[in-house]
Amino acid sequence: MTQRDLDSAVAIATGEDLREIQRRGFSVADPFEMDFDPEPNDLPPNVIEWDELELLRTIAFF
Repeated sequence: MTQRDLDSAVAIATGEDLREIQRRGFSVADPFEMDFDPEPNDLPPNVIEWDELELLRTIAFF
Protein backbone atom coordinates (compact mmCIF):
# COMPACT_ATOMS: atom_id res chain seq x y z
CA MET A 1 0.00 0.00 0.00
CA THR A 2 1.45 3.34 -1.00
CA GLN A 3 1.08 6.55 0.98
CA ARG A 4 -1.31 7.86 -1.67
CA ASP A 5 -3.47 4.71 -1.38
CA LEU A 6 -3.57 5.05 2.39
CA ASP A 7 -4.46 8.74 2.29
CA SER A 8 -7.22 8.10 -0.24
CA ALA A 9 -8.68 5.21 1.77
CA VAL A 10 -8.73 7.27 4.98
CA ALA A 11 -10.26 10.27 3.18
CA ILE A 12 -13.02 8.09 1.72
CA ALA A 13 -13.69 6.33 5.05
CA THR A 14 -13.84 9.55 7.07
CA GLY A 15 -15.35 11.90 4.50
CA GLU A 16 -12.48 14.36 5.05
CA ASP A 17 -10.72 16.24 2.30
CA LEU A 18 -7.66 14.44 0.93
CA ARG A 19 -5.44 17.46 1.69
CA GLU A 20 -6.56 17.40 5.34
CA ILE A 21 -5.68 13.70 5.62
CA GLN A 22 -2.27 14.36 4.07
CA ARG A 23 -1.69 17.23 6.49
CA ARG A 24 -2.43 14.97 9.49
CA GLY A 25 0.26 12.52 8.36
CA PHE A 26 -1.23 9.03 8.52
CA SER A 27 1.22 6.17 8.04
CA VAL A 28 1.17 2.38 7.91
CA ALA A 29 2.42 0.75 11.11
CA ASP A 30 4.75 -2.23 10.85
CA PRO A 31 2.99 -5.10 12.67
CA PHE A 32 6.38 -6.66 13.52
CA GLU A 33 7.65 -3.56 15.32
CA MET A 34 6.65 -4.23 18.93
CA ASP A 35 7.22 -0.78 20.41
CA PHE A 36 5.69 1.30 17.62
CA ASP A 37 4.12 4.44 19.03
CA PRO A 38 4.74 7.70 17.17
CA GLU A 39 3.48 9.69 20.17
CA PRO A 40 4.35 7.73 23.31
CA ASN A 41 2.27 8.51 26.33
CA ASP A 42 3.94 7.72 29.63
CA LEU A 43 1.20 9.36 31.66
CA PRO A 44 -0.96 7.20 33.92
CA PRO A 45 -4.52 6.61 32.70
CA ASN A 46 -7.13 9.17 33.68
CA VAL A 47 -9.17 7.29 36.26
CA ILE A 48 -11.47 8.53 38.99
CA GLU A 49 -11.61 6.41 42.11
CA TRP A 50 -15.19 7.22 43.08
CA ASP A 51 -15.05 5.59 46.54
CA GLU A 52 -11.95 7.57 47.49
CA LEU A 53 -13.46 10.78 46.20
CA GLU A 54 -16.63 10.20 48.22
CA LEU A 55 -14.57 9.63 51.38
CA LEU A 56 -12.81 12.96 50.86
CA ARG A 57 -16.10 14.76 50.32
CA THR A 58 -17.81 13.42 53.45
CA ILE A 59 -15.10 14.13 56.05
CA ALA A 60 -16.37 16.40 58.85
CA PHE A 61 -14.18 19.41 59.51
CA PHE A 62 -15.38 20.19 63.03
